[in-house]
Amino acid sequence: MQDLTPFPDPETWLRRHQPDAPVMFFAPRILRDTARRFQSGFPGLVTYAVKANPRDEVLENLCSAGLGAFDVASPAEMAAVRAVCPDAVLHYNNPVRSPAEVAVAWDMGVASCSVDSLEEMDKLTGIAGREISVRLALPVPGAAYDFGEKFGACPELAETLLRRVAELGARPAMTFHPGTQCADPAAWARYIGACAGIAARAGVRLERLNVGGGFAAHRNGAPPDLEAIFARIATETARAFGQDAPALVCEPGRAMVAEAYTLATRIKARRGPGRMVLNDGVYGALAEWRDIGPGDRVRVIAPDGAARNGRVQPVVAFGPTCDSLDRLPDPLALPADTEEGDFVLFSGMGAYSLALATRFNGYGPSQVVTVA
Repeated sequence: MQDLTPFPDPETWLRRHQPDAPVMFFAPRILRDTARRFQSGFPGLVTYAVKANPRDEVLENLCSAGLGAFDVASPAEMAAVRAVCPDAVLHYNNPVRSPAEVAVAWDMGVASCSVDSLEEMDKLTGIAGREISVRLALPVPGAAYDFGEKFGACPELAETLLRRVAELGARPAMTFHPGTQCADPAAWARYIGACAGIAARAGVRLERLNVGGGFAAHRNGAPPDLEAIFARIATETARAFGQDAPALVCEPGRAMVAEAYTLATRIKARRGPGRMVLNDGVYGALAEWRDIGPGDRVRVIAPDGAARNGRVQPVVAFGPTCDSLDRLPDPLALPADTEEGDFVLFSGMGAYSLALATRFNGYGPSQVVTVA
């Protein structure tokens, strides 16, 4: 896939165009390299969680990198994948669906569905021969927030559901999600051991085990050690299941796409010592900073492209809208020589930023620019 551009990096483009609105910079090669890292390191099938960033350029580049399976949460995401990758395998692991959505899923040729309640199980008609994954939830620490508060069955219910899947002639599987932005391999180990125990008590052999997403993106400090997580998943699966281990699946979203995008904002105004207004905020591409905390991969460049290198100091950053809630929850550590009109760049911003951004008050990222 062609990704050549006259602009090698965000700094070059910003210096030339001097945008007044926030801009996202997309590096296709980084995305494809990340996909290959998962494919070479994870001991099983790699799917992409489309919810993290459903844009066409993401889906197209993942397909070109050899990724052929996608985790979709809605009919709209199914259609988005099919439009770009007609032959892709679709895994539908949002466990709450209307009957109409179930019908669309079967029409779209969804290969696997998850379930976490008896009521939702009743909606999955005609499942004989289909792969049905029972979704487990455990109180496991190590993530920015816990998916188990909304999704997943307790071990006792999971055992009941797994027996029911087998009785209906479906192909039994299990799935879980360790929680978002999880960097602790022990979280996966505990879930894998629990799934093995549930399957054994239910008297059901699992065809597949989906170890979820949750893989952490690089937001602070050193990059997460994904290879350590991959190795722990392989070791724990062999230990827990022995010779009859199920095939493994994962569904990274955040860790797959985050590094491929950089957000460039601009300082609209200084509001006294230690306070400033950016041209993007929590109603735009910085929405997640309210929920999972700030990152420290922030740099400042002057309009001529030169890096600001003054002594770092905390600065309260407001967004551009007329809502006083439009404020980053923690101060940014910015150089003291930062001035109005400078660009503030946030690295690792490909996940959930564009997917969550609104156009409240007419603000938000204006365009996506491809860089080499």
